[in-house]
Amino acid sequence: MPGLFDPIQIKGLTLKNRLVMPPMANGFGAEDGAAGDKHIAHYTARAKGGVGLIIIEHTFVSKEGKASKGQLGLDDDKLIPGLKKLVDAIHADGAKVIIQLNHVGAAASRLSTGMQPVGPSEIMHPKGSELPHALTAPEMKILAVKFGEAARRAAAAGFDSVELHGAHGFLLCQFLSPYTNRRTDEYGGSLENRLRFPTEVIREVKSKLGKNVPLFYRFGADDMREGGLTREEGKKAAHKLEQAGVDVLDVSGGLGGDGQRNQTEQGYYVPLAEGVKSVVKIPVIGVGHITEPEYADRIIREGKVDMAAVGRLLLANPDFPRQAAEKLGIKLEY
Repeated sequence: MPGLFDPIQIKGLTLKNRLVMPPMANGFGAEDGAAGDKHIAHYTARAKGGVGLIIIEHTFVSKEGKASKGQLGLDDDKLIPGLKKLVDAIHADGAKVIIQLNHVGAAASRLSTGMQPVGPSEIMHPKGSELPHALTAPEMKILAVKFGEAARRAAAAGFDSVELHGAHGFLLCQFLSPYTNRRTDEYGGSLENRLRFPTEVIREVKSKLGKNVPLFYRFGADDMREGGLTREEGKKAAHKLEQAGVDVLDVSGGLGGDGQRNQTEQGYYVPLAEGVKSVVKIPVIGVGHITEPEYADRIIREGKVDMAAVGRLLLANPDFPRQAAEKLGIKLEY
């Protein structure tokens, strides 16, 4: 079985190793969401450290879906040049790079957007500040197009692909979760209906990417909340996302990100990822307080996941990949 420092090919994308830097917001963005020199310094340090794939932090596709001040944006063509400069710098330092597209939906605040939040239903989000406007079907069509346009801009900036954020209680996750989606039309009720909007977004985004470009999806596989998506229903959803055209599932959990609360065990989301992997044929990324190279290597060799994402440790130590290879007795050629 391959290990942490073996390459992996996903459609037309070849990663030199299976170590992933997951998306982590840093608040460096300009008022309009533009990338700048701070982003370049931050990400190229991790690329030089030897990580195989960098997933750039969640990026708003529309201003009403902005999470916070300093968030990166992809809602306007004027943002392409700054992101292209970032991509070129990361590529020059040897890593592949994709960008995460997001709309926070009912989790948004007027302080960030200046408007009422939107969501699948008019109910309070666990992390919301006011009742959202329930999106109409025509409004959802417009939002799907905005996701697609953001993907087009990402491709124009040179990103190797994009990741859709369907976890942590954000908009795509809100539609899937029975806790936040109480609709009675074709976008609510059954699992198939609750996946209808995410599937429409997937279709729109894939239409803007090359046929050989893999689509990543951050997947909340278990809401870990009474009345929310269960682990077993999450497996069914994972299979349907694969059928819809997702090429990689980046598995997380917890509605509103609360699945991380009080969890300190290494690889706390790996069992979720392993369960997802058992029902899909596409690669799966495992994450959750992974700190030891031996552990990351083992879960890949044992077939629990295909790639391992290391977050906080990479923030603290950009050179972790090279140090990890040395600890595993592997001589890197890059």
